[in-house]
Amino acid sequence: MPEGSGVSRRKRFFIFMGLGVVVFAMALPLLASIPGFSPNRPSPDVEAHRELVRDVVLSMDRTDLIGDSPTRGDPDARLVLFKFSDFQCGGCRSVAGNMSAFMDEHEDGLLYVYKHLPLTQIHPQAMPAARAAWAAQQQGQFWAYHDALFDQQNQLGNELYEQIAQELGLDMEQFNRDRIDARSRQAVDQDVRLTQELELRSTPTFVLNDVLVPGSAPMEFFERIVQEANQAG
Repeated sequence: MPEGSGVSRRKRFFIFMGLGVVVFAMALPLLASIPGFSPNRPSPDVEAHRELVRDVVLSMDRTDLIGDSPTRGDPDARLVLFKFSDFQCGGCRSVAGNMSAFMDEHEDGLLYVYKHLPLTQIHPQAMPAARAAWAAQQQGQFWAYHDALFDQQNQLGNELYEQIAQELGLDMEQFNRDRIDARSRQAVDQDVRLTQELELRSTPTFVLNDVLVPGSAPMEFFERIVQEANQAG
């Protein structure tokens, strides 16, 4: 990597952060219909959480923040959308289908990043599913595996994890080795540590650049964001 490229990426990420805030402000009216979300007069706790998320994100380098997480879209996009998700979460399943269709149309205007947030206290299969998805990622099949897990969410378990891997043509020896390897747990735990810094406790949750976005945000919100970013040049 050329010397100084890390600094350049960091500066570029900060520029994207500012653009994200501007676009977010333009789209705030779309969020007004979300139950419990008050864009004009947020509660002190909500505002404090937004500030915390902004501070944590801006303290990190873009490359480090994304890490080895699965991504879709343009690596150099102005907008980076992080989704924190749990494979056993019903709401995450609904959002996953919508976001998949959305990304099919916006590969050039957005970088979509998946982060694991398994809610293990209430979802016993969240961690095994996340580790299986990580194993599929090692063979370049994370998103197909991701889709299959959500499509068959009511069947989560070892039998399904192997069945999906076989259907995708994965090397089964490697897949089974990878999903129980300590590295799979470490990768998920790394995402969990980030969620702890961001104080995220529910799924799905989005962070757009440095802006906290409710998981219940309508797809029109994301459409508006991309449109505004494209118009901003």
